[in-house]
Amino acid sequence: MNFTRWSARLPGTQRRAARGTEGSVPAARGEYGQHPELPDDGAATADVPALEDFPVRELLGRLPGLVALVYGPEHRIAYVNDAYAAAFGPRPAGATVADTCPEAEELGLLPLMDQVLRSGKPRTVKSRRTRDGGSYTVTCLPVDSPRLGGGVLVHAADVTDHADAAERLRASERRHRETAVTLQRSLLPQELEQPDDLRIAATYQPGVADAAVGGDWYDVITLGAGRTALVIGDVMGRGVRAAAVMGQLRTAVRAYARLDLPPHEVLQLLDGLAAEIDASQIATCVYAIHDPSEGKLVYASAGHLPILVRDEDGTVRRAEGPTGPPLGTGGWLHASGSIALPPGSTAVLYTDGLVERRREDIDEGVAALARALSGADGTPQVVCDRLLRALGVTAEHDDDVAVLVVQHPSRRGTDAELFHNAALELLGGVEAAPRARAFASGVLSSWRFPVELRDLGVLATSELVANSLQHGTPPMRLRLRRTDRRLIIEVTDGDDHLPRRRRAETEDEAGRGISIIATIASSWGSRRTPGGGKAVWCEFALPD
Repeated sequence: MNFTRWSARLPGTQRRAARGTEGSVPAARGEYGQHPELPDDGAATADVPALEDFPVRELLGRLPGLVALVYGPEHRIAYVNDAYAAAFGPRPAGATVADTCPEAEELGLLPLMDQVLRSGKPRTVKSRRTRDGGSYTVTCLPVDSPRLGGGVLVHAADVTDHADAAERLRASERRHRETAVTLQRSLLPQELEQPDDLRIAATYQPGVADAAVGGDWYDVITLGAGRTALVIGDVMGRGVRAAAVMGQLRTAVRAYARLDLPPHEVLQLLDGLAAEIDASQIATCVYAIHDPSEGKLVYASAGHLPILVRDEDGTVRRAEGPTGPPLGTGGWLHASGSIALPPGSTAVLYTDGLVERRREDIDEGVAALARALSGADGTPQVVCDRLLRALGVTAEHDDDVAVLVVQHPSRRGTDAELFHNAALELLGGVEAAPRARAFASGVLSSWRFPVELRDLGVLATSELVANSLQHGTPPMRLRLRRTDRRLIIEVTDGDDHLPRRRRAETEDEAGRGISIIATIASSWGSRRTPGGGKAVWCEFALPD
């Protein structure tokens, strides 16, 4: 066996081209040149050994790696070193690898050796595992052997410890990721509230770029009187910390929503809170309120992507209202904008993971989402799924994605009969209260409510109107609304002082109206209205 023919294929070994007589000292000098520390008299170089002077079998036998030499198209064994025999057992010379080396099949070496023999180029496979649990990185190198029809030198390095350590690291990362995803999902709504007038679905998909998840969140909050708050946000950064900040912001949003504040005031409060929670964590957010009597979304945005609305005819509109900086930056006065949401329309709120791509402007992603939305119809959940597919979001997506789809159904026929509105302008004076009671009685009778519910509705109307006449200022308005699940009574006036429930003493002549409302109604509340007035409302659940 000529070592020089195949040793040149070993990594890091240069090909030696002998000059003159093969193996002679002058040839060795001619190839390697003068020794830097010896005089150039030719005498000292006589002791420099040639490559052929080294015993090949002894060298291969002492290598810590596993070495096997095979020859011919059938890959017959010519030699295995001691390390190979210790790992897999001795192998008889002349036997084929396919018949006597099961480890070769486990490591997938047979097709690899065929490729090396055909192409004459080395091939390497990394960290292949055998059935006994060992892991090996294997390099197959071609060997020139005209007499034997060519051969392959197989060198396998045992990387079991390294592979086990890598697997433990991957397992640790998986556990860390599962913990973060579990925390993230537990902080999101487990079940979305479904308002009477809207149909809503949402989806959240964590990214898989690393073991950390992001801080995307969404929420749906019923405010009473048929109004609904819609929220979506994204805490910058990844990991458990981002998820924890997200949970605190979501809890704060729900608390601020109960105050029934305008969207820009909610974001103003969140801005200060975000800075207090963690000044290094910046979040974007959109907070929107839907009022079915107005047919639009009133919203405020803190550095978030625009809301998209698809009309019934497929036209897609983009919310163009003012957008402030992200939460936590401070020093900014947020403002509210609005976008129409008529019956038959669909609104989409989303985080940047849906539309942001590397080497692509984010506006192009928003435009692609608008195109996908224009052709997306069906239920809100179907729209969610179609948008994810259209934007190429798969289980291997590298960023978190949250999508909130809101539909304002267009009701017709018998379904439309379950939704009605009636309003009366109150001019004031002593006749306002009896006029309001008569109006409420007639409307509730026309809506075919049971007598008991009609009487409670008339009583609630009387108390709300009397409270507005005594403590409010013109203009005053009574509004009645029914849905398929509740009766809503609301009175608005021009005074911005909100009523509160208090305990009336026996001798007090006033102060019992709100207590009566709270006793007979399913829920009640009040809020300030744009322009400096207020609205006081109550709800009654309809019988099944």
